[in-house]
Amino acid sequence: MKLEIFNFIDKTMEILEENADKIDTVALELEKFFNDSFFIKDHFLNVNYRIKSIESLKEKILRHNLYVKYKTPENLLNNLSDLIGFRIECRFVEDEKKIYEDILELFDTAEGDGYYSNPLNSAILLKLDTEQPQKQKNGFEIYKIDGKYKKDDVEINFELQIKSLVNVFWGEIDHKVLYKNFNYMLTEDFFRDIMSSIKDNLTMIDRQLMILHDHLTEMDTSDLVQKENQLKSLVSKITHDIYITKVRQELGFVIDFKKTIDVIVDYLFMKGEHKDQTSYNKNFLRILKRLDEIGNDEINFSKCIEFEREVFFNDCFTRKIGSMILSTLNIDFRWNLLFKIIFEIEKGSNAEDFEGFILYLRFLYYEGIMSVLRDKDMSFDEKEEVANKILDAIAHNFNSEISIDFIHECSINILINLIDDLLVDIETYSDWIRHKEDIINSIQQNEI
Repeated sequence: MKLEIFNFIDKTMEILEENADKIDTVALELEKFFNDSFFIKDHFLNVNYRIKSIESLKEKILRHNLYVKYKTPENLLNNLSDLIGFRIECRFVEDEKKIYEDILELFDTAEGDGYYSNPLNSAILLKLDTEQPQKQKNGFEIYKIDGKYKKDDVEINFELQIKSLVNVFWGEIDHKVLYKNFNYMLTEDFFRDIMSSIKDNLTMIDRQLMILHDHLTEMDTSDLVQKENQLKSLVSKITHDIYITKVRQELGFVIDFKKTIDVIVDYLFMKGEHKDQTSYNKNFLRILKRLDEIGNDEINFSKCIEFEREVFFNDCFTRKIGSMILSTLNIDFRWNLLFKIIFEIEKGSNAEDFEGFILYLRFLYYEGIMSVLRDKDMSFDEKEEVANKILDAIAHNFNSEISIDFIHECSINILINLIDDLLVDIETYSDWIRHKEDIINSIQQNEI
């Protein structure tokens, strides 16, 4: 015959298993709520949760003699504060207080017994009349809030913790080395001294990380261009690492296509709408999300690129450049690789993405030429005519080799600088007319 407590445990486990789907649904709703509520906060990282396992609940019932305290399994589960445990993670210890203050601001409707609700989801209640942070048995502080989910006939308790990165790490050490370890009782004071020393070191690391973070943030915000270049470099590194692995796996060797990746990343950042820094950051996150998805996808480097429809061009420059690239797209591996990567990241119409990239190339050359012409004594229409003639000559130059090196940033900058040299004595439209043929010939013959 079983002890009464084990019958109690079995019945509790049975009820828990019967309600597993309901608990999972509530946990997912809570996770989404907290993510949606705090994702915009700079000090917020993410939300994690765990549903108390059967083994963990058994241990808790025995460890704390909950059978005596609650009498029935139903009463136990109704009063179990951490059936679902949520953890809001932030960067630094100081950010824990910021998250807590955000919670106080959001949960501002009193519901009685110290519980407060929020206007976004009235089913979620938090007990906010307890002083925070709370003191733990080990002497350290923690932000820990009791919560309830009440909707229709469903009522489930949960516990919400707020932890910085170092306190997440510390919590794992404390839980697994102290709380879960039953072999050190005779030397408990010694263990606690060691653990206290570890906690002090983690606190110091937290301060050092915060100083580093503040320094980088200050440096970045002081120079927007530098910040954007840092983001581009990061995306280029991630993209390169993803595709160099894929190329090695399929072909058995690697090639140097770092410059090609840089061209792709410049195009992806240029393509996004950058009305302000927020939209720039959104485009950055969009690209990162897509790269994360691509990491597990397969790509066939030996397959020809196909288009859903005929590709259209806007002017003489895009027609010449685009037509020549199309003619070599499934012959030259580097051109093929460039567009395979673009098409996979953008995941739209191949024809539209190809047209967009050719327009992007025109924009790069056009902007460079117009910067050279900026201070010339010409009307806008005259500058447009000069720019179009030079663009036509560049297209002629490109068509003589059709090399992908032609579109790398350094090659474009060299070309624009040399065009600047050719136009150094050209101040008026009349000067252009007199020297036009020589300048165009120099560009077309690649003598610049």
